[in-house]
Amino acid sequence: MTERMNYSAVAPEAYKSMLAMQKYLATSSIDHTLHELVKIRVAQINGCAYCVDVHTRDARKHGEEESRIYALSVWRESPEFTDEERAALELAEAMTLIAGRGVPAETWELASKFFDEQQLADAVLAVITINAFTRLAITTGMVPGRSKPALSK
Repeated sequence: MTERMNYSAVAPEAYKSMLAMQKYLATSSIDHTLHELVKIRVAQINGCAYCVDVHTRDARKHGEEESRIYALSVWRESPEFTDEERAALELAEAMTLIAGRGVPAETWELASKFFDEQQLADAVLAVITINAFTRLAITTGMVPGRSKPALSK
């Protein structure tokens, strides 16, 4: 793949607003490890090689186990994840694959068993944000290891 555009250089103010959401989420009620797992899973679903690369590296830096990163694409069948993580991953998948089916009531109810209202609000924003970043990276052709946003994350 060839990079088509450095979006952060072309539209720096818009990109800064996306980074502001990332900054908020970094200090939100969401557990940092869980947030990284959600980002990786959404990037996998969307087929964003750039984001998978970035977020698996970030997860490793923060101590995430290799076995859990490897098992993330098959989390339903893997014993590596807690019930809370499974609820968050289910919500992330439902939101990412929202077209034509919405977010099922059962998915929301499951997430509500593990997360309070603030955590749910932050989780929803986290999934929306990583979906925006993956779509931006795929559309503009960001390449793992080669593409660098003009503004630091």
